[in-house]
Amino acid sequence: MESEEILQEEESSVLTLTDEHGEDINFDYLDCIEYNGTEYLVLMPQDSDEIVILEVQPVDEENENYIAVENEDILDAVYDIFKERYKDILQFED
Repeated sequence: MESEEILQEEESSVLTLTDEHGEDINFDYLDCIEYNGTEYLVLMPQDSDEIVILEVQPVDEENENYIAVENEDILDAVYDIFKERYKDILQFED
């Protein structure tokens, strides 16, 4: 399977997350990237064209929490990996 097909399949995956105000927000799943032993979700809110990167924190074998990443160095590193992975498929604005 080509990476473009994989991206298209993953883009069809929608995650609904609840924000700190109790409101549900739908995100398109773009990728899961491991960086320095931690997994990060790369998502795009369905009502926006901006990328959101969340840290995956396992709770138990069936559940996990998604935490906003505050560290700019980690955000930049994960985003750089994402851009490198999809450079031939997506266009990025810097």
